[in-house]
Amino acid sequence: MTSTAAGQPALIDQLRNVLGTAHVLTEAHDVDPFVVDWRGRYRGEVQCVALPCTTDEVARVVQLCRAAGVAVIAQGGNTGLQAGAVPVGASVAAGSAPVLIGLRRMNRIREVDPLGNTIVAEAGCILATVQQTAEQHDRIYGVSLGAQGSCQIGGNISTNAGGTGVLKYGSTRDQVIGLEVVLPDGQIWNGLRALHKDNTGYAMKHLFIGAEGTLGIVTAATLRLHPRPKVWAAAWMTLDTVQQALECLAMLTSIAGDRVCAYELLSRLQMETVIEHFPELRLPTDSQAPYAVLVELSDTYAKADLSALLEDALGEFAERGWIRDAAIAASLAQLESFWAIRHNIAEANRKWGMGIACDVAVPVKAVPEFIERATAAVQAHMPELQVVLVAHLGDGNIHFTPRMSFERWRSFEAPFAVADSIRSIAHDVAVSLDGTFSAEHGIGHVLTDEFLRLRSPVEVDLMKQVRRAIDPEQAMNPGKIFGPDSQAAQVQAS
Repeated sequence: MTSTAAGQPALIDQLRNVLGTAHVLTEAHDVDPFVVDWRGRYRGEVQCVALPCTTDEVARVVQLCRAAGVAVIAQGGNTGLQAGAVPVGASVAAGSAPVLIGLRRMNRIREVDPLGNTIVAEAGCILATVQQTAEQHDRIYGVSLGAQGSCQIGGNISTNAGGTGVLKYGSTRDQVIGLEVVLPDGQIWNGLRALHKDNTGYAMKHLFIGAEGTLGIVTAATLRLHPRPKVWAAAWMTLDTVQQALECLAMLTSIAGDRVCAYELLSRLQMETVIEHFPELRLPTDSQAPYAVLVELSDTYAKADLSALLEDALGEFAERGWIRDAAIAASLAQLESFWAIRHNIAEANRKWGMGIACDVAVPVKAVPEFIERATAAVQAHMPELQVVLVAHLGDGNIHFTPRMSFERWRSFEAPFAVADSIRSIAHDVAVSLDGTFSAEHGIGHVLTDEFLRLRSPVEVDLMKQVRRAIDPEQAMNPGKIFGPDSQAAQVQAS
């Protein structure tokens, strides 16, 4: 199956009249980057890729597609892990492939208000650009991800992205004050009001945050900014058990409070994988430890002595036998080297082999039990599996990844069914601990069956009612969250 389907010439001509010929892509070499996910696992087809530059242009594209009976898919940086922004998951009849709307040209910062602590950014703004703009105004944007150099704000909002700053600042949902959205009928809802209080009826913005483009296309957002920290302190601690990491976290938060801005747990195999594929990096200490924690503190008070606070805490941890060793970042460069290990995890895992990524969350106290039970369960199912993991330990979100070699993956007659069976085992453990099978990556195409299996019928029906009310034709990102209407588009192994 090719990347482009036989399109409707009249529709493509209409789109070119609106956007200009250069911004309606139909050639396979131009379209290919948009129709396959970044790991190369899922590929679909589209009639064309439309690249609007304004909200009015997005609305006009949606209106034309609606009139032609053609579905639309909005795409930001295409960095997701659940194939939510690529054209898979819905049946594609001849001539009815969707139009993909890429938002990369909508990349303007419309306004920054340091007094009100807000920034208005268009959906195509790269996350790093929003962070840099905030810093220019002595502020910080609270979401930080490994993909922040390429992921876009619209995609972050549509998946309710989490990241390493959730412990202190919350997820993307907590950063969104207002939204601008193109609805399925092409109308524009302007809800960009920069109000910290607005109690007038339903909180409409929350319908679109995390909806993965199934209810409308986010085109701009008013985002919350925070005072920029003036001092930081960070340490790399090594430990024998996850329970010890939790004991350290509990004591540290009792001492430092909300100055704890990150607390990331890594398994030894995960660290070794990063170092294997990024040999320029070095583990700060104790490469044989079963686990390590990257902890960072920050404070807006420039005279705060966070290094002394962290040293005192580490000393207490050592006296109680909770840690094996620790290294405190002595400079900004060393701090960045700590974070380089954390932020290169996704790329290292992609290079190593076929990882079955499980993005679960459980109550914080249940994290050690989840890791122990889920590891035993997936390895009982398939003993050859290795498990690598990294966790946002402070909020209970574990990226639990059973993995195998590419060669083993290709040996299966139905490899994606094998992956689904492995995921289901880990998901069942998470749900049994009052957790969830998707903490921050969303549902997309990959987890539609799990969504229907693990969410209650009442909850699923409520969501479907909302979707039918807003998008009765289900023309916005069809096949995502709720599953395919019949057959999925082509799926290919990496």
